[in-house]
Amino acid sequence: MSAIEQAVLQQNPEKTAQVALKVFFNIMDAWHVRAKDQIVLLGKPAESTFYNWKKGKVSSLSPDTLERISYVLGIYKALGSLFPTRDQADAWPQKVNQAFNNQTALEYMLKGSMINLSDMRRYLDAQRG
Repeated sequence: MSAIEQAVLQQNPEKTAQVALKVFFNIMDAWHVRAKDQIVLLGKPAESTFYNWKKGKVSSLSPDTLERISYVLGIYKALGSLFPTRDQADAWPQKVNQAFNNQTALEYMLKGSMINLSDMRRYLDAQRG
């Protein structure tokens, strides 16, 4: 994250957190991701924290969580440019893919490491050319 991005986030961390989580949860709804899997993608916050976030109760997010959300957003955007319809793009994470050893992209991302999210983003960026 650049110094400028960090400065902007620090100016209003509560608003940043609220917007980031709203975007994340909208993507999760589009992809039909279960709550327990959303928790993994967010870096395994406590369940009570997660459900507070879903209700919009958040004062700030850790840099780790913001980075995870950023990767998910990047993946979502990349899929939108790779597929002709949003429905096709949103279905892709749930489809088995040989590139991920016959796992779905979501299963690969759910291994829990930030690297898995980063790898997925790089894979999709490479597909876009």
